[in-house]
Amino acid sequence: GMRIGYACLAMGVKGSKLSSCTMKNADAARLAALIHQNLSALERMVDYNLENGIRLYRISSDLIPFGSSPVNRLDWPGLFHEDFHRIGEKIRTGGMRASMHPGQYTVPGAPDEGVAARSVEDLAYHARVLDALGTGADSKIILHLGGVYGDKKTALERFRAQFYGLEPAIRQRVVLENDEKCYNIEDALETGLRLKTPVVFDNLHHEVNPSGPLDARYWIDACRETWQPQDGPQKIHYSQQDPHKKPSGHSATIGVRKFLDFVEASGREDLDIMLEVKDKNLSAVKCALCAAPAAAPRMLEREWARYKYAVMERSQAAYQDIRALFRNDRPSPLAFYERVERALSLPVEAGGAANAAEHVWGYFKKSATEAEKSSFFTALGRYCEGRGTLEAVKRRLMALAEKYGSDYLAEAYYFWL
Repeated sequence: GMRIGYACLAMGVKGSKLSSCTMKNADAARLAALIHQNLSALERMVDYNLENGIRLYRISSDLIPFGSSPVNRLDWPGLFHEDFHRIGEKIRTGGMRASMHPGQYTVPGAPDEGVAARSVEDLAYHARVLDALGTGADSKIILHLGGVYGDKKTALERFRAQFYGLEPAIRQRVVLENDEKCYNIEDALETGLRLKTPVVFDNLHHEVNPSGPLDARYWIDACRETWQPQDGPQKIHYSQQDPHKKPSGHSATIGVRKFLDFVEASGREDLDIMLEVKDKNLSAVKCALCAAPAAAPRMLEREWARYKYAVMERSQAAYQDIRALFRNDRPSPLAFYERVERALSLPVEAGGAANAAEHVWGYFKKSATEAEKSSFFTALGRYCEGRGTLEAVKRRLMALAEKYGSDYLAEAYYFWL
């Protein structure tokens, strides 16, 4: 079946933040402490994914600070062998597929030899992470073809030469992706077929930098040829354009009906679809639940619990409407999420925000100290008078949720949206 995933960071997942430091502070002890912390954050995200039915996940390149730089000389795969092994075991037994995506500065085909050499180092670092986790050959490193530098043909020749020079362990993980500027899907496909390496089709890059027929299905089918059995199921990237951003700027959330239409039009139920979107895991859980209508009602109720105060602060009517949906019957995931999307597209106004904040405060009114109460109501008053921010109000509520151990609230999307 289809797996739907998200990239790197999870919203509303306690203890999942990745940390880094500046280069001048990057001594061995500091790096070891950060790697330890980041692996524990990765494990939290893997646990969250498995609990929420997410079986496709892109691991952040920031996992190991200065991972591909000579600044970091630690033998981190050896030092943290047990952590990597334990997390890798969870990924494998959970049927999850991991991937990584080096940033825009990883350009093996660059004319500058220093840049090209550092790019190869960076690919080696990403492969080391996936190897340390013990992931199979279906865990890929996604790579763009890079810049054109005034001469596409020569740039591609350089790219191919660098690719052939990679160690087999790295080469077997690399997959190519079309981009929004230089290399359209036709370029990526031609290179992939020539290098015998899989190609990821990115729908939004294709809309911005098209090639031949615009029909996504045509290109998804064409890319299928590049995926061999050992590469795992064919993978694509899916995102939607944010109307307020430059072309190929990712939307705040994935509009679920449009996503389902895209999947239906692809005619495929065996794709792995990586979502690229600002609200990360929220869209992944939404799309996964809507694509599998037999989803457990319990999952939907849990999602509503996470969304409810974010909905309430935007619209009391929307909040009541969704509550009623759960009272009557088992709501369809689509009916639920379309209502949530509509509510979240509304602006937050002071009255609604104050109402929701007071509801959240209700969880602590018996346990909070007088000082905490006064601090909260002062911040709320300042916000309502236009002298303070809603962030300041929410910061106090979040601190209370953490202090008084309310996991229910600590997981609420209210603090993130």
